[in-house]
Formats: sequence, C-alpha cells, structure tokens
Amino acid sequence: MKKSLLSIASIILLASLSFAGVTSAATTPQPVATPAVESTAPASKASAAQATTVNINSADAEELQKSLKGIGKVKAQAIIDYRTANGPFTSVDQLLEVKGIGKGTLDKNRDRISL
Repeated sequence: MKKSLLSIASIILLASLSFAGVTSAATTPQPVATPAVESTAPASKASAAQATTVNINSADAEELQKSLKGIGKVKAQAIIDYRTANGPFTSVDQLLEVKGIGKGTLDKNRDRISL
C-alpha cells in the first residue's frame, strides 16, 4: 500500500513539474534577432516626403486628392474654385478660407503643400 501511494505521489509530482516546465517555456520570451539597418534610411525618408508635395496653385483636382490627406473630390474642387475666384494662394494658411478645410486638415497636410 505504501509503495502504490508513493508511486502515485511521484507520478503526480512529476506530472506537475512537467506541466510547469511547459507553461514557463511557452511564456518565456525568446530573443529576436533584429536585422541591421542601413544609415541611409533617414535620407530616403526625407526625399520621399519632398516628392509628395503638391503645389496648390497649379495642381488639378485629381492631384490634390491623391497628394493630400482628407481631401476628396468636393474639397479639391473647392480649392480650385477658391484660387480661380481669388487668385493664387500666397500662404498655406490661406487654405483655411476654403469651405470645408479646417485647421486639422491643414495641419495634417502642411508638409505636403507647396506654393
């Protein structure tokens, strides 16, 4: 009787230790190797930002929609209508006078706009 009780206790102990090892292995984070990054990444990012600027005095509606965040068909046409009625934009902040363009939209696009 003592032998079988000892055997059962040993089996339970071994099973719990095995289960504890499996759960700790599953939750232990493994080190991840990170690839080397070239030092030219910031330069290519800057040139990409420059390439996406749009001249609001000469762009057509499609170009305005494609280049500016939050500018759809209606707002692009409103920009064109404004510059047709009032002449070319003299500052980026003048876009706030266009119906439908608020400070948030202007702030999102300030670095994408040229005159």
